[in-house]
Amino acid sequence: MTLNVRRITYIALFTAVICIISQLPGIPLPGGVPMTLQTLIIPIAGVVLGPADGFIAALLYLILGMIGLPVFSGFTAGIGILMGATGGFLISFPLMPLLAGLGDSAGEKLSGRNTKSLIYNLCLYGGLAAGAALNYLVGTIWFAAVYLGAVNHENMAAGFAACVLPFIPTAILKVILAGITGTVLKRTLRHAGLLN
Repeated sequence: MTLNVRRITYIALFTAVICIISQLPGIPLPGGVPMTLQTLIIPIAGVVLGPADGFIAALLYLILGMIGLPVFSGFTAGIGILMGATGGFLISFPLMPLLAGLGDSAGEKLSGRNTKSLIYNLCLYGGLAAGAALNYLVGTIWFAAVYLGAVNHENMAAGFAACVLPFIPTAILKVILAGITGTVLKRTLRHAGLLN
Protein backbone atom coordinates (compact mmCIF):
# COMPACT_ATOMS: atom_id res chain seq x y z
CA MET A 1 0.00 0.00 0.00
CA THR A 2 1.73 3.14 -1.19
CA LEU A 3 1.10 6.62 0.11
CA ASN A 4 -0.31 8.86 -2.58
CA VAL A 5 -1.59 12.42 -2.51
CA ARG A 6 -5.20 11.34 -2.03
CA ARG A 7 -4.41 9.06 0.93
CA ILE A 8 -2.21 11.69 2.57
CA THR A 9 -4.95 14.30 2.07
CA TYR A 10 -7.65 12.10 3.64
CA ILE A 11 -5.40 11.22 6.58
CA ALA A 12 -4.60 14.91 7.10
CA LEU A 13 -8.27 15.88 6.82
CA PHE A 14 -9.34 13.34 9.42
CA THR A 15 -6.49 14.40 11.70
CA ALA A 16 -7.67 18.01 11.36
CA VAL A 17 -11.29 17.04 12.06
CA ILE A 18 -10.18 15.15 15.19
CA CYS A 19 -8.25 18.25 16.31
CA ILE A 20 -11.31 20.46 15.76
CA ILE A 21 -13.77 18.06 17.42
CA SER A 22 -11.42 17.85 20.40
CA GLN A 23 -11.97 21.55 21.08
CA LEU A 24 -15.70 21.19 21.53
CA PRO A 25 -16.34 21.34 25.26
CA GLY A 26 -16.69 18.00 26.99
CA ILE A 27 -19.70 17.36 29.13
CA PRO A 28 -18.45 16.99 32.72
CA LEU A 29 -19.66 13.87 34.47
CA PRO A 30 -19.16 12.66 38.03
CA GLY A 31 -15.78 10.97 38.48
CA GLY A 32 -13.69 13.49 36.57
CA VAL A 33 -13.81 12.03 33.03
CA PRO A 34 -15.71 14.31 30.61
CA MET A 35 -17.80 12.96 27.73
CA THR A 36 -16.41 14.19 24.39
CA LEU A 37 -17.15 13.69 20.71
CA GLN A 38 -13.62 12.43 19.99
CA THR A 39 -14.76 8.86 20.50
CA LEU A 40 -17.40 9.39 17.82
CA ILE A 41 -15.20 10.85 15.07
CA ILE A 42 -12.10 8.71 15.63
CA PRO A 43 -13.74 5.36 14.76
CA ILE A 44 -15.36 6.97 11.72
CA ALA A 45 -11.82 7.54 10.42
CA GLY A 46 -11.29 3.78 10.47
CA VAL A 47 -14.54 3.06 8.65
CA VAL A 48 -13.92 5.65 5.93
CA LEU A 49 -10.14 5.46 5.54
CA GLY A 50 -9.56 1.84 6.48
CA PRO A 51 -7.72 0.43 9.48
CA ALA A 52 -4.19 1.59 8.63
CA ASP A 53 -5.02 5.13 7.54
CA GLY A 54 -7.51 5.62 10.39
CA PHE A 55 -4.80 4.48 12.81
CA ILE A 56 -2.35 6.96 11.27
CA ALA A 57 -4.86 9.84 11.49
CA ALA A 58 -5.45 9.22 15.21
CA LEU A 59 -1.74 8.69 15.86
CA LEU A 60 -0.90 11.98 14.14
CA TYR A 61 -3.40 13.71 16.42
CA LEU A 62 -1.52 12.35 19.44
CA ILE A 63 1.87 13.28 17.98
CA LEU A 64 0.71 16.84 17.28
CA GLY A 65 -0.42 17.17 20.89
CA MET A 66 2.74 15.59 22.29
CA ILE A 67 5.04 17.98 20.43
CA GLY A 68 3.18 20.98 21.79
CA LEU A 69 0.44 21.93 19.35
CA PRO A 70 -2.67 22.71 21.43
CA VAL A 71 -4.92 20.06 19.87
CA PHE A 72 -6.01 18.21 23.00
CA SER A 73 -9.29 19.10 24.69
CA GLY A 74 -9.42 22.72 25.83
CA PHE A 75 -6.52 23.72 23.55
CA THR A 76 -4.02 21.88 25.75
CA ALA A 77 -0.88 20.07 24.66
CA GLY A 78 2.16 18.23 25.88
CA ILE A 79 3.23 14.89 27.20
CA GLY A 80 1.80 15.84 30.60
CA ILE A 81 -1.73 15.49 29.22
CA LEU A 82 -0.97 11.93 28.12
CA MET A 83 0.59 11.15 31.50
CA GLY A 84 -2.46 12.50 33.38
CA ALA A 85 -5.39 10.55 34.79
CA THR A 86 -7.23 10.36 31.45
CA GLY A 87 -4.12 9.74 29.33
CA GLY A 88 -5.01 6.09 28.78
CA PHE A 89 -8.10 7.09 26.85
CA LEU A 90 -5.99 9.28 24.56
CA ILE A 91 -3.22 6.72 24.14
CA SER A 92 -5.71 4.10 22.99
CA PHE A 93 -7.32 6.40 20.40
CA PRO A 94 -5.38 4.94 17.43
CA LEU A 95 -6.67 1.46 18.27
CA MET A 96 -10.28 2.57 17.84
CA PRO A 97 -10.10 3.30 14.08
CA LEU A 98 -7.85 0.27 13.64
CA LEU A 99 -10.50 -2.08 15.06
CA ALA A 100 -13.39 -0.21 13.41
CA GLY A 101 -11.61 -0.36 10.06
CA LEU A 102 -10.80 -4.06 10.45
CA GLY A 103 -14.46 -4.76 11.21
CA ASP A 104 -15.59 -2.72 8.22
CA SER A 105 -13.04 -4.34 5.89
CA ALA A 106 -13.97 -7.85 7.03
CA GLY A 107 -17.66 -7.05 6.62
CA GLU A 108 -17.14 -5.68 3.11
CA LYS A 109 -15.09 -8.70 2.10
CA LEU A 110 -17.59 -11.22 3.48
CA SER A 111 -20.66 -9.41 2.15
CA GLY A 112 -19.35 -8.20 -1.20
CA ARG A 113 -19.67 -4.57 -0.01
CA ASN A 114 -23.34 -5.07 0.81
CA THR A 115 -23.61 -2.67 3.74
CA LYS A 116 -27.20 -3.73 4.37
CA SER A 117 -26.29 -7.37 4.96
CA LEU A 118 -26.30 -8.90 8.41
CA ILE A 119 -22.71 -10.15 8.10
CA TYR A 120 -21.43 -6.69 7.17
CA ASN A 121 -23.19 -5.05 10.09
CA LEU A 122 -22.07 -7.73 12.56
CA CYS A 123 -18.45 -7.19 11.50
CA LEU A 124 -18.72 -3.39 11.42
CA TYR A 125 -20.45 -3.00 14.76
CA GLY A 126 -18.28 -5.71 16.29
CA GLY A 127 -15.19 -3.71 15.32
CA LEU A 128 -16.68 -0.46 16.56
CA ALA A 129 -17.73 -2.02 19.87
CA ALA A 130 -14.33 -3.68 20.30
CA GLY A 131 -12.61 -0.33 19.75
CA ALA A 132 -14.84 1.39 22.30
CA ALA A 133 -14.35 -1.43 24.82
CA LEU A 134 -10.57 -1.35 24.38
CA ASN A 135 -10.58 2.44 24.83
CA TYR A 136 -12.48 2.05 28.09
CA LEU A 137 -10.25 -0.81 29.26
CA VAL A 138 -6.97 1.03 28.62
CA GLY A 139 -8.40 4.27 29.99
CA THR A 140 -9.68 2.61 33.16
CA ILE A 141 -6.42 0.77 33.83
CA TRP A 142 -4.50 4.01 33.29
CA PHE A 143 -6.92 5.94 35.52
CA ALA A 144 -6.52 3.33 38.29
CA ALA A 145 -2.73 3.45 38.02
CA VAL A 146 -2.25 7.22 37.73
CA TYR A 147 -5.19 8.76 39.58
CA LEU A 148 -5.93 6.07 42.16
CA GLY A 149 -2.33 4.96 42.64
CA ALA A 150 -2.42 1.26 41.80
CA VAL A 151 -4.08 -1.26 39.51
CA ASN A 152 -5.91 -3.58 41.88
CA HIS A 153 -9.42 -4.95 42.22
CA GLU A 154 -10.65 -2.08 44.38
CA ASN A 155 -9.20 0.66 42.16
CA MET A 156 -10.39 -1.05 38.97
CA ALA A 157 -13.92 -1.13 40.42
CA ALA A 158 -13.65 2.56 41.32
CA GLY A 159 -12.21 3.30 37.88
CA PHE A 160 -15.04 1.39 36.22
CA ALA A 161 -17.58 3.38 38.23
CA ALA A 162 -15.94 6.69 37.28
CA CYS A 163 -14.72 6.01 33.74
CA VAL A 164 -17.10 3.48 32.20
CA LEU A 165 -20.44 3.18 33.95
CA PRO A 166 -21.66 6.76 33.33
CA PHE A 167 -20.68 6.48 29.65
CA ILE A 168 -22.29 3.17 28.66
CA PRO A 169 -25.47 4.71 27.17
CA THR A 170 -23.52 7.32 25.19
CA ALA A 171 -20.93 4.74 24.13
CA ILE A 172 -23.68 2.59 22.61
CA LEU A 173 -25.13 5.64 20.87
CA LYS A 174 -21.69 6.67 19.55
CA VAL A 175 -21.05 3.16 18.17
CA ILE A 176 -24.37 3.25 16.32
CA LEU A 177 -23.82 6.79 15.02
CA ALA A 178 -20.22 6.04 13.98
CA GLY A 179 -21.39 3.00 12.03
CA ILE A 180 -24.15 4.87 10.24
CA THR A 181 -22.13 8.04 9.60
CA GLY A 182 -18.99 6.20 8.53
CA THR A 183 -20.87 3.92 6.15
CA VAL A 184 -22.85 6.77 4.57
CA LEU A 185 -19.77 8.99 4.24
CA LYS A 186 -17.73 6.21 2.65
CA ARG A 187 -20.54 5.29 0.25
CA THR A 188 -20.94 8.97 -0.73
CA LEU A 189 -17.20 9.38 -1.36
CA ARG A 190 -17.13 6.18 -3.41
CA HIS A 191 -20.11 7.25 -5.53
CA ALA A 192 -18.35 10.56 -6.18
CA GLY A 193 -15.22 8.68 -7.26
CA LEU A 194 -13.20 10.10 -4.37
CA LEU A 195 -12.57 6.84 -2.53
CA ASN A 196 -11.84 3.29 -3.63
